[in-house]
Parts: sequence; C-alpha cells; structure tokens
Amino acid sequence: MNRLLIQELVAWKNSKNRKPLIIQGARQVGKTWLMKAFGKQEFEQVVYLNFESSSRLKNLFAVDFNIERILSIIEIESGQKVIPETTLLIFDEIQEVEKGLTSLKYFQEQAPQYYIVAAGSLLGISLQKNNSFPVGKVDFMKLYPLSFMEFLDNNGHQSLTKQLRNKNWEVIDAFHEKLTDQLRLYYFIGGMPEVVAIYLENKNLETVRTLQQKIIIGYENDFAKYAPNTIVPKIKLVWNSLISQLAKENRKFIYGQIKKGARANDFEMAINWMVDAGLVLKVNRIEKPTMPLNAYADIDSFKLFLVDIGLLNAIGNLDKKILLEKNNILSEYKGALTEQFVCQQLKIKTEIYYWVAPNATAEIDFVLQFRNEVIPIEVKAEENLKSKSLRVFVGKFENINAIRTSMSKFRREDWLTNIPLYAIDGIIS
Repeated sequence: MNRLLIQELVAWKNSKNRKPLIIQGARQVGKTWLMKAFGKQEFEQVVYLNFESSSRLKNLFAVDFNIERILSIIEIESGQKVIPETTLLIFDEIQEVEKGLTSLKYFQEQAPQYYIVAAGSLLGISLQKNNSFPVGKVDFMKLYPLSFMEFLDNNGHQSLTKQLRNKNWEVIDAFHEKLTDQLRLYYFIGGMPEVVAIYLENKNLETVRTLQQKIIIGYENDFAKYAPNTIVPKIKLVWNSLISQLAKENRKFIYGQIKKGARANDFEMAINWMVDAGLVLKVNRIEKPTMPLNAYADIDSFKLFLVDIGLLNAIGNLDKKILLEKNNILSEYKGALTEQFVCQQLKIKTEIYYWVAPNATAEIDFVLQFRNEVIPIEVKAEENLKSKSLRVFVGKFENINAIRTSMSKFRREDWLTNIPLYAIDGIIS
C-alpha cells in the first residue's frame, strides 16, 4: 500500500538535524505498517520492538538511560546487531514501557547517530500526562487514514492522481464522472488502511462494512480499557451523539444535544480524551480571519468530526446504494458527509477553523492559513453553486482567495474559484 507520509519519513532520514521521531495517530490508521515499510525501503535492516507484547522489555529503561546497556539488551532480544548507519530502530507501543518516552531524550543527546522511530496506540493521551516528556528532543509526524488521493492511487488510478496533483484541469474534466464515482466509493469505504486493503482484495462492500463495524467496536472497547473510569460514561455519550451533532444544519457541537442540561464542564475532559486519542477531529471557530488564525480561535465553540468518513457512515448504518447513487434521500446529512470528507482531507495537511458572522447571517465551513494567506472554503454537497455566505465573507474582509468546493467541475470566477471535491486537498500544495 502506498502512503504519502513515507516521503516525509525519507526527508526526516536525510535531515542533518534529525531527532528520534514520534508518529502519532489513532489506532488502526497504519502506524506499524508505515514504520516497517519505511524501514524496508530505506534501510538494510529493521529492528522492531513491541513493548506491549514483550514482557522482557518492560524494564528496559527503568534502571538507567545507559545507551550501551540498552542497545545490548535490544540486540539480544532481537537477535540482530544494531548498526547506526544502516539500522532503523522501531519502538512500537512505546507508551507501554516505563520511561520509554523519556529515553528518546538520551538517544538524541548521547547517540544521535541512531535512527529511531516510535509510535503507540493512544500515544497522544500518554504524551498529555507524561511529565518527563523530552520537549525539544524529538520530531513529530501525524498519520491519518488514507486520503482520497491515496485511495485513488492504491485503487489503480495513479494516472488520475498525477493529473490532480498537476492541476491539469482540461484532462481532469474529461474524467469528471469517473472521479465523482470514485469519490462516492470513498465516502463508503473511507481511508482506514485495513478496510481499504480488504476492498482492494475482494471488491466486496459487505465485507468492508463488517470490518468497519469491528473497528468501531474496538474503539468503543478502548474507552473502558484506557480512559479514566470517571469519564468513560461521558466519552460514550459524546461518541453516541456525534452523528446527530453532524446531522444538524448548524454543525456546531451542542452540549445540550448529548443530554438535557449538559454543560461544557461536564464533558470537556471526555472530548479532550477523544481528541488526544485521535478518534475525533476538532475544528474551532475563529472570531476573525486574521493571521495567525490560532490567535483568534474560540476554544469554546467547535465542530467535532470522526477520524474517518467510512466509519461515520458505518455508525449511521447507511446503505451503500444511498452513498453510491446520486439521490436526495439524505438531504441535510449529505452536507454533513461532505464536510466530514473535506475536514478529513485538509486536517492531514494543516490546522483548520470555521467562521460565523456575529449576527449568524453567514457561516464559512472551513478557514485555513496557507503561505501567509487566509483561505475561506465553502462546502457544497452536490452541484449547488450558490455561495451567499462566501460572498458575505469576501465583501466584509476583501478576501481574494475564496474557494467553493462542490461536485461541479473546476471553474474560476471573478471573486472565487470552484474546486471539485475530489481535488480539494490540492489547494495546499
């Protein structure tokens, strides 16, 4: 399976200022596969350590951080000689071993010649509560489910992805219907690597849905296994409310929709746990579209999206015919699916926000900062080309980078550019 993040891993390997690397991401987004594939491609040998499955390694860093001692134990455990220039060391489930994260500091300071990549399930949560985290001593990357472009690439449409990346609109327009069909297919399958792999193997959408349901059950089991007991019931309530939150015309997260009388203080920790676990994508409102956008973020107003559109549809138990055929059965919810898709594609590359006019007469679905420019994005589920909110935004802030994304073909107008949904991640390149 081709993953674009391997290119970033190669750049990390070749960097003069390389530090031990931590890959973050939700469970089952393919972190272990990515590390091993990168090692196989770029190194003569890979030494893989899973701290969850090996009891002998539980105290590897507990005694001290003597690098020579640590490497000796690793070599005995793996049966491989660790050679700095040609070996990739993979520390998987690093949060499961005492002082595992802290050890990365000493590798960086005392043995920077070693190539080390670390990852772990729910690692984001471990990072938040680890008081001895090696600040400034590690590099970070985030891994998400496959993007639509990655899905196309792995589904045998490399020539189309090449045209999309080159923004060759004359060629792309000729394949508009084919790309639209592939997009609807992605809405159903999503980008979870195991799900994509099983689809590529047998092209059976029933098998896809069965696997998606298993992943959802696995996530729900993680609540009780990893979250503090005091917030587990609240996590479940938030999780179960996600689909109804997105089904609203206004997709701002409303605590009262979880249960009557609910307040932010009641569920803030539960939501933060889900964000840190990578299960949900949080998009905050900005008070005004001025750079830097994060300086104007309102932490109390936000939208929550699921990590993957395929899993969202599995939770809603939406039939494949509804998603694969052009129809109006879903009405408002089709807009929610489209926002979920766009959010998922953009979050891979940058931080995103949304904007609402003070009198609530206009709302911009997503706003991002790119190359010292603020880019507002209005999302349309089908070919509806009315852009009232975007016009308000452009008039108020004199913005020249307005983008509408829809099922329509590429077109450039006086005051905005319409980008087909299947090409939306190309705005950041």
